[in-house]
Amino acid sequence: MYESPNDRTMKRRYFVQAGLALAGTVWVSHTLRQNPKNMPERSFEIIKTETEWRNLLTPEQFYVLRKHGTERAGTSPLDKQYSKGSYVCAACKLPLFTSETKFNSGTGWPSFHTPIANAIATSPDYTISIARTEVHCRRCGGHLGHVFQDGPRPTGKRYCINGIALDFIAG
Repeated sequence: MYESPNDRTMKRRYFVQAGLALAGTVWVSHTLRQNPKNMPERSFEIIKTETEWRNLLTPEQFYVLRKHGTERAGTSPLDKQYSKGSYVCAACKLPLFTSETKFNSGTGWPSFHTPIANAIATSPDYTISIARTEVHCRRCGGHLGHVFQDGPRPTGKRYCINGIALDFIAG
């Protein structure tokens, strides 16, 4: 099939534009992950160096809580934990949720409809190129998960939380 020089130029231009768009998206995502909220660590009550957090947390907890990672769905035993008790931040032990607000969302992550008053903070999250609301521990800034507007009554919210970011205290 004959391809004119103009066709080749157009294909080359399209290829370069697509490559630049992809590179820009990767750069923006990487930049946002470095400091997703552009919030200084000093805005939290508990401040530790990266080394101190690494010494305190397991590698998996560090990845989720300090690097804004996500555990694989269905891997947390807390997803199926329905005993009476409290869910606390695995990093600083601040109580975040109670068993009374937990529900089975079917997502593979522990889900709650209401946090304990003054336990969490939220911020915008664009790391996957769509707007989401990230949930943090308000005391240490640890990344917990995200909140969505598709939960049950009374709030209509679903706090979808990484189980590895939580400890359960029975009682």
